[in-house]
Parts: sequence; structure tokens; C-alpha cells
Amino acid sequence: MAVGPRRVVGLTVRFPPRGGGKPAVFAASIGVPATARTPRHDLPRRPFMTTRPATLHGALRGRPVLVTGATGFLGRHLARRLLRDGAEVHALTRDAGAPRPDLPGVTWHQGDLTDADGVEDLVRRVAPAAVFHLASQVQGRRDSALALPMLEANTRAAVAVMTAAHALPGCRVVLAGSIEEPRGEDAPVSPYAAAKSAATGYARLFHTQWDLPVTVLRIAMVYGPDQPDDHKLVPYVCTCVLDGVAPALSSGTRPVDWVYVDDVCDALVRAATAEEAPGRVVDIGSGHTATVAEVATELADLAHYRGPLGFGDVSDRRHDAAHVADTGPAAEHLGWAATTPLRDGLARTLAWHAGRRRTPPALSA
Repeated sequence: MAVGPRRVVGLTVRFPPRGGGKPAVFAASIGVPATARTPRHDLPRRPFMTTRPATLHGALRGRPVLVTGATGFLGRHLARRLLRDGAEVHALTRDAGAPRPDLPGVTWHQGDLTDADGVEDLVRRVAPAAVFHLASQVQGRRDSALALPMLEANTRAAVAVMTAAHALPGCRVVLAGSIEEPRGEDAPVSPYAAAKSAATGYARLFHTQWDLPVTVLRIAMVYGPDQPDDHKLVPYVCTCVLDGVAPALSSGTRPVDWVYVDDVCDALVRAATAEEAPGRVVDIGSGHTATVAEVATELADLAHYRGPLGFGDVSDRRHDAAHVADTGPAAEHLGWAATTPLRDGLARTLAWHAGRRRTPPALSA
């Protein structure tokens, strides 16, 4: 989960500010230390909502916001956070008949993010102060057949959101990127990482050329309660150890930067409200790693499970590498840092899974 703020090596763009006048100069770099970042004072911007970190919690109170992917794990948590902050929350779902999370106070809309006209119409009607684009098709497989589906779901959809937001003066956009996006000359490790990287490239384009106040958060491995997805490591191991069954795992040697879901929601809100956020591409993670084996062992210990853990039962994925968040830019520009210790977050997550075994999650049609 390597790192780096928003930058493109050796790129200098000159363009006139709105209304004419002397051209402004924007220089940016990628893969260089934060200390080498070029000041951005001269970058012309459209008017948009700004606030400093101390006032973030009330910055969206009473204001409409739009969340894509609100039926997903991170989207549900973010919607609840925004409701607590007093925002007027609108959520987009593709399937009108699909079960929706129990989120009283959320206004639901149906639409397809690859339908640019439909997205533009929705953004015009909602007139959000901020769009949180979390909808994504996440697939870590290295299958070449995924290249086009990942491009459609993760790049084209993001471009449609940014195009619609650009037509609404003052609308902030926050894109959920991936810590697996390649840096510098590195090649993508999967079609998903390539598509996310392309979306980040378009975000830079929209910001530098058309002044869209967009921020990309390259998010590390999110975990936490209310993630009933046994295809993910933490929910899967929680289910197994609570059932007293050995999980089937890889070698367990892969190091991962784990970040608790509530901390990520805080970063998303800060990205939509902090004064220095627009135009930034920042990593969101703990800045530390724990291996798959360490996390599985920690969950087993918390659950008082003493059986085998099945390391080596599943083959390791090809070309997996450690991706560690560079936490400096998020601290500098968002005033953000992960605050939840890994063991505490895992304990809360395991407790949710244990409670779910007694009480099914609430869903509404």
C-alpha cells in the first residue's frame, strides 16, 4: 500500500482563470516526497464549501449530500455518520427492488451510474453540497476477462459522477480509490487496480482543467462491524472461529494495512469539507501492517478459539504485495489519522458477528 499524495511527475499545466487574466501555473509531481510538493496558491477554483478540521462535524448539517454505493459496507457506515452529522442524505441504488439497509432518514434514488444522462439528472435534482462516490465493483482476481467490466463499473461510473458534479457550481466530489493503485512506473496488479487508477487520472483532469473540487482517497483494507461478507478475510474468520470451524486460509504471510471503518468515514467527511482537500489524492490507512496470519490469530484469541487456523489450505494470489498508506498527506491536508487500534477494532467486529448470530440484520424492501 505504498503511497504518495496527488501528483504527476514533471507536469506543468498553464490555463487561464475564469473571467480571463494572467494564466495560472499548476505544477505537480507523483511518487516524490511530500516535502517536494509544489504550493497550490495560484490554482483557480470555483467557489465551494470549505471548513477547517475543528468545524468538520457541523459542516454538512442541513445540507444535501449524495452517497453512491450506500447499500454496501462502507456506504452504510458513511450514511449513518452523515445522518448523525445532520446532513440531508440521498442514496443511489441500481436495483429498485433490492433489499436496502435500515437507514431511517435516507432518501433513496434508483439509477445506473453508467447512464451519464441519468446521473446528471439526479445530481441536478438533489443539488448536493457533496457527492461521495463509493459505488464500485471490487474484484481482486487477476482474470483478463475482468478488464472491461472493471473499466465500465469503476472508471466510466466515476467519470459520469464527476461530469454531473461539474455542472453544479460548488459541488464537492469524494472518490473512493484503492491503496492498490499503481504508483509511478509500477504496473497495476489487477483489472480492478487499473480501473481505479484510471478514475484517479480523470479526477486529476477534472480538477486541473475544469476546477472541479474533487478529492481521491486511496483507501487501505477496511474492516469493521456490519460486513456480512464471507468473501472478505475478517468476516470469514469471525464466522469460522465463532462456529468452532477451522478457516481455509492462504499462507498468511501477506502484510496488509488495516483501517477501521469509522476512521474511514471520518476521512471521507473531512475530504468533503476540509479547505485543502480539493485536488488531493491521499492514502487512507493506518500506516502499519499486520499479516493475514496475525489478524486471524488475533480473532481466534478474542473468540477463545483454540483449533487449527488452516494456513496454507489456499494458494497465495500471484503478485500480491504489501501496500502501506503514507499517512502524512492525510494528516497535513485533512487533519486526519486513524485512531482505532487493530485489536480494539477486531474486538468490536467480532462482537457484531456474535450478536448477529442471535439477531438477524434489519433490512427493508
